[in-house]
Amino acid sequence: MNPYSSVCDDFGVYVYVNTKMNLPSGRETILHFFDRLRKTMPAMTDFDCRENGEFVLEEDREQGSYRWVTLEQRRLCSGYVNPPALENADALHELVLESAPYHLDFNPLDCEAVDVLFAFDFLYSGNHDEVVAEALGLNTTLENLLQMPGSRVINYEPSLMLALDESCRLQCRLSIETRTNAYQIRTGQFPDAPISVYFTVRQYWGRQPHKTFVDSYQNQRRLCQDLVDNQIIPAVVRPLAQTIAAKQ
Repeated sequence: MNPYSSVCDDFGVYVYVNTKMNLPSGRETILHFFDRLRKTMPAMTDFDCRENGEFVLEEDREQGSYRWVTLEQRRLCSGYVNPPALENADALHELVLESAPYHLDFNPLDCEAVDVLFAFDFLYSGNHDEVVAEALGLNTTLENLLQMPGSRVINYEPSLMLALDESCRLQCRLSIETRTNAYQIRTGQFPDAPISVYFTVRQYWGRQPHKTFVDSYQNQRRLCQDLVDNQIIPAVVRPLAQTIAAKQ
């Protein structure tokens, strides 16, 4: 069991390789790449070409725990939702990062940045923005706004970016995504939808210390987990989970 299954409804580990040029889109190249992944992970059998030109290979989402890989015009993405353990997510992402340069004719010179992202989802039927504001609080100089008669929070999605090295080429970002709109607040009709907490560690490519994408991933994943365990869980994830639980 992954270490975060008890603090949220769904947890995922995602990797995004952002490129400067368009990635290959030829039939033979695409099928060869995805077939290489399927042979190693046979449960990934659902292949599709979406209307926007993206290609995706994934497992059955109804299982609750599933893997997916997407090839976009200028981005290669892979994700594991509710992995049994973080090591299972590592196996997927490292396979994709090892295979891409050979099967997609992908040169590191073409890499803009590599992102490693931890995602925490909390299902909540109610005003998402109000819950986030209550759980995390506002700047003390703004707290009085919440006390204004008749006021209701309709948008509150805190975001913070930090540089983690002197060159600013290793960065992290915390962002929260809510899914409540004014119509729902006005009518009081709230569907079950997730509040998402995203924590990303981004490595800009080029002048960086890692020789391969896998080396960079391993460093970013370790750093991401350290920051999540020591900062994001106690300061964001746990307060949000406790506030939601108190309202249900």
